[in-house]
Amino acid sequence: MAAGRARAIGEPTRGTTAPNRLRRVDRWLLYALGHRLAGPEPLVVDLGFGSSPITTVELAARLVAKYPASHMLGLEIDPARVSAAEPFASPPQLAFARGGFELAGTSPVVVRAMNVLRQYEERAVSSAWARLCARGASVIDGTCDEIGRRGCWLLIEDGVPVSLTLSAHLASLRRPSELAERLPKALIARNVPGEPVHALLVALDAQWAAAAPLSPFGARQRWEAAIGGLADSGWPVIGRRVRWRLGEVTVRWPPEA
Repeated sequence: MAAGRARAIGEPTRGTTAPNRLRRVDRWLLYALGHRLAGPEPLVVDLGFGSSPITTVELAARLVAKYPASHMLGLEIDPARVSAAEPFASPPQLAFARGGFELAGTSPVVVRAMNVLRQYEERAVSSAWARLCARGASVIDGTCDEIGRRGCWLLIEDGVPVSLTLSAHLASLRRPSELAERLPKALIARNVPGEPVHALLVALDAQWAAAAPLSPFGARQRWEAAIGGLADSGWPVIGRRVRWRLGEVTVRWPPEA
């Protein structure tokens, strides 16, 4: 799992993080990408782990619990952040190194790039996807709030998006379109009439409103009904109903693909 000598490509992230911030995306990763993690000694890269390695440590623990042969590598552009993370390493299953979009010369099966591309210009996103996928990795590109209650992420395969996931703490959600502020960089400026992501959020709000009579039974039941209505209306919802109960929905992206 030793990192290569490739020049680190990218810019340091803001660095903000918090314990359990990425629990929602980690839970989805273990479910949706199990086929990538079931191989011999799969490597997962956490790109841009920030000023603290806590979310990398947490993902490593979750990975090893389900896939004992897996390895985790946390990458950061800032050498000081790498040095600060090294005491948390537990070779060979968890290591840290300096690296960016070149992935330090490694060939992971999965790259988690949460809250990384948000700071870049939209025109830089597609080239970043292509570079991250160049060695065959599945890439998760998304954004979440500071305490991990709301997040949105794209699954990128071969440099292009194949699905979009929205995830929320339902008890604090007034309407699904509140998730718009957590859309990935490639979509956040496209939440305007005529764009698929705007149509998705409008449709979700409509189904959420239609499911309002279920509110006395709890937000989870209301969300399940809303996602069921979304699927029935023709949106390409992916995954089993049990995922909806987690405050989650995944749709094929782009939806017309």
